[in-house]
Amino acid sequence: MEPIEQLDVYLRFTDTSIPVGQMVIDNGTIFFKYDTDFINSGLDISPFKLKPTDAILTPETSIFDGLFGVFSDSLPDGWGRLLLDRTLSSKGISLNQITPLNRLAYVGSSGMGALTYKPNLSSDVQADILLELDEISKEMNKVLAGTPSDVIEELYNLGGSSGGARPKILVGYHKETNHLIHGTSELPEGYEHWIIKFPSSTDLPDIAQIEYAYYKMALAVGIEMSECKLFEGPSGKTYFATKRFDRIHNDRLHLHSASGLLNDNFRYSNLDYGNVMDCAFRLENHVAAYSKILRLAAFNVYSHNRDDHSKNISFLMNAIGAWKLAPAYDLTFSNSSHGMHSTMIAGESKSPGQQHLLELANTFGVKNPKTIIEEVKTVIAEWKVYAKDSYVSADSKKLIAKTLMEIGKR
Repeated sequence: MEPIEQLDVYLRFTDTSIPVGQMVIDNGTIFFKYDTDFINSGLDISPFKLKPTDAILTPETSIFDGLFGVFSDSLPDGWGRLLLDRTLSSKGISLNQITPLNRLAYVGSSGMGALTYKPNLSSDVQADILLELDEISKEMNKVLAGTPSDVIEELYNLGGSSGGARPKILVGYHKETNHLIHGTSELPEGYEHWIIKFPSSTDLPDIAQIEYAYYKMALAVGIEMSECKLFEGPSGKTYFATKRFDRIHNDRLHLHSASGLLNDNFRYSNLDYGNVMDCAFRLENHVAAYSKILRLAAFNVYSHNRDDHSKNISFLMNAIGAWKLAPAYDLTFSNSSHGMHSTMIAGESKSPGQQHLLELANTFGVKNPKTIIEEVKTVIAEWKVYAKDSYVSADSKKLIAKTLMEIGKR
C-alpha cells in the first residue's frame, strides 16, 4: 500500500461538505493550509492552536504524531487504534507504511464529530444486520487477547473510529423496537446514534452497572450528560450504552477535546482544572462555564474518577460556530496508571479535597462554590442507593462505598 501524501479536510454538519483545507506530508513533516473560502466563512475549528490564516502551517508540538490536535481528535485511540492495526495487519499491510494521513483516510467520514477526510479508505458497512452483543463481546476478547478473530474487519467497522481504551462499538438504536444495527454514517428513520461499551480485562465484572449508577449520580448533581442505558445480551450479561452527543439524527456537531484544544498529552498531562475552566470560558464566553467545570471537578474528586484526563473532556461547535462544553462522559469509579487524578485540582492530584476545589473556585471567582461542592458530596454520599437501583453487585457496592466514604472526609 502506498503512503498517502495528501489529504483533503471537510466539515460536514449536514449532508453538505464544507472544504476546510488540505494536509500534505513531506519528509515526515505534515503541513496544513486552510481553504480561502473557509477562512472567509468565519468558522474556527480550533481557536487556540489552528487559527484560520493564509499561511502554510505546521504543528508546534509533536505529541499528536505530527498532526494538529483537532485532526488527531478524529483518530481512534486505544481500542479503536488496536482494531485498525489488527485489520491492516490481517490484510498484509505493514504498520511501518501507515502514516497519520493514512489513518485519517481510514477514518474517512466515519469519525467522531463533523470533520471528514478524502480520500476515504473506510469500508462500507451493511446497515441491516441485527447485532448480537454477546457474540461481539467474545470476538472483542479474542482481539484483546491477540488471537485471530473471524470478524476483525466487522469489529473495526463497528467500533474502529471510537476513542478510548475500553472496547466499544458504534450502533444505530431504535427505541420503539429495541433494535440495533451497525452505526453507519447515515441511519434509517427512527434510529439514533449510540455507543455500546464492553468490559476490559481490568474492569470490575459489573462495570456497566457501576457506570450507569454514576450516570444517575451525575444527573442528580446537575452535570449534563447524554442519555445512557443498559443493554442485556441473551446470556444475561449487561452492557453500558450512551447516546452520541456529536450526532443529532444524521446531522453532526464538530467535536474537539481539551487535549487537542490545548496541546495536552493526556497520557502525561500537566493540565489543571483551572486550564479547563479558562478554556471553557474563552469558548463559551460566559462565567457559567466556570461553575460547570467546578461541578465536574468536584464530582470526579468525590466519586473517585481518577481517569479524568483531557481526552475525557470535550467541546462542541455547531454550524454557526457557537461553542459549548460537551456533555460529560466516561464518569465512573476508576484509577489512573499513576494512582493520581489525571487532571490536577489547584495543583493537587494525589489527594485533592474541598480546600483545593475552593482554591480553584476562588481563582476564577466562582459564585457559591461551597454550595456546589456540598451538592456533589450529598448525592455521592447516597452511592448505595444509586448502586442498588442500578443492580451493582454487593461486592462492588461495598468496595466503592468504602473508598467514597474516605474521600468524602476531605
